[in-house]
Amino acid sequence: MAISSRFSVAAHILTLIHQKEGDRLTSEFIASSVNTNPVVIRRILGMLSKAGLVRTSAGVAGARLARPLGEITMLDVYRAVQSEQEELFAMHEHPNPACPVGRNIQASLDHVFLDAQRAMEAQLASVTMEQLSLDVASRA
Repeated sequence: MAISSRFSVAAHILTLIHQKEGDRLTSEFIASSVNTNPVVIRRILGMLSKAGLVRTSAGVAGARLARPLGEITMLDVYRAVQSEQEELFAMHEHPNPACPVGRNIQASLDHVFLDAQRAMEAQLASVTMEQLSLDVASRA
């Protein structure tokens, strides 16, 4: 699953947990809301748990927030589901070194991609999951 999908599913999961606080939220229940397989939900819940954003337990308890939603930023969620091997922007491999563009494009794109990544992370850091959850609730 691409990071963008894991990220949006993770935000969906946290919002659902927050809005259904006190309810029993199994991976099957969450999967029905996301419209995906419970295995996908369990994998993402594992990432969120490892990052300290949720607590999970088998059986009756299900998934719960590990800290208040207002203390979780979208950047926290992004980082929780981002794999070390994945980059937001990936370079194409093996451009032709005999071509002046092929020889130099990667060096020219490096700083552009880095600046874009930093800008995106700054934006994500400025939005809490509580803000997202309130926006979702206002649209219901």
